[in-house]
Amino acid sequence: MSQQREWKTIKEYQDILFEFYNGIAKITINRPRYRNAFTPTTTTEISDALYYCRECQDINVVVLTGAGDKAFCSGGDMHVKGHGGYVGTDGVPRLNVLDVQKQIRSIPKPVIAMVNGYAIGGGHVLHVVCDLTIASENAIFGQTGPRVGSFDAGFGSSYLARIVGQKKAREIWFLCRQYSAQEALDMGLVNKVVPFDQLEDEVVEWAETMMQHSPLALRMIKAGLNAELDGQAGIQELAGDATMLYYMTEEAQEGGKAFLEKRKPDWSKYPKFP
Repeated sequence: MSQQREWKTIKEYQDILFEFYNGIAKITINRPRYRNAFTPTTTTEISDALYYCRECQDINVVVLTGAGDKAFCSGGDMHVKGHGGYVGTDGVPRLNVLDVQKQIRSIPKPVIAMVNGYAIGGGHVLHVVCDLTIASENAIFGQTGPRVGSFDAGFGSSYLARIVGQKKAREIWFLCRQYSAQEALDMGLVNKVVPFDQLEDEVVEWAETMMQHSPLALRMIKAGLNAELDGQAGIQELAGDATMLYYMTEEAQEGGKAFLEKRKPDWSKYPKFP
């Protein structure tokens, strides 16, 4: 049986739960009646929670999941789909889940998808862009776009192909079939499959293992793995991390001090490693 953990609410939202336990933030899409399909409100709230996770020093790992045992996320809520995107309470059509995808990739902390049931359509893409995916045995994976007049030709296609290969990615998108957790594991789409009642235990164990490692090393590895795929935006992320590291050195400090002290900097004392 799963261990009982006291997850403490970080912030109240309408469509998501945002909780904390032992260095781990858990974002739960809380629309089980709609198989945790998202609306513009849902994705705005996830985006806000991810921004909090990036800024908060106490959060080391982020977990994304869905409420209940039927669905991780079934993608965009077709009930609010209109011309130009998904229509929010302000009447404006949006595709702001794309912002969430970019946040998941750029946040300098590991993000684990805890897939409990259906990960379909836009929900499938959400798990794909997470760093790691741990699924319960009842998880179901697949894309639906071409069947319902939609598609994701961004990360949902290109990054998927990097994970499972071009042929398999085309099969997933062109045929819109659904795949079991074991099939997903076999194609490298998920990292591990466990019984549903062990899912959270496994995710927390993986998170706690990563928290024993250097956070800066994990940050740089994530940025490096992204950089090749994300073009100049990925290079910017990696370069930004390198700049942060450089600012921590005495050499960088010398430049700033010399400017403030109105003198020429003395670079001679800093090593030039081969």
